[in-house]
Amino acid sequence: MSENYVSSQEEEKSPDPRRGLFMLLGILLGTPALYALYFGTTAGIAPDQGYKTPLAGPAALIPIGVYLAIAGVLAIRPRTSGFGAGLLIGLGIFVLLGGGVCVLSLSQMSGRI
Repeated sequence: MSENYVSSQEEEKSPDPRRGLFMLLGILLGTPALYALYFGTTAGIAPDQGYKTPLAGPAALIPIGVYLAIAGVLAIRPRTSGFGAGLLIGLGIFVLLGGGVCVLSLSQMSGRI
């Protein structure tokens, strides 16, 4: 009976050492890929570029939704959970950097208005 107890503790203590590497890889690949996906797919939907439709606003969220769905599926599967978690962290970095760039550009515009 003591052998089962020891083996269950050993299984819990030995996480996959590559999980952190895949998480870092997900962060480093996911953030630039999300920027490329976002700006590549939403390049022509600005109202001043001739694309006048009520769907122009929600269309900007479609690339982020696709990325979130893919990252969520990868994070749920045990084999790819590290990479999926890295992609989700990359989404957080995308939001933080995007918010910082937005605030920076708005603060520079306030002097011109």
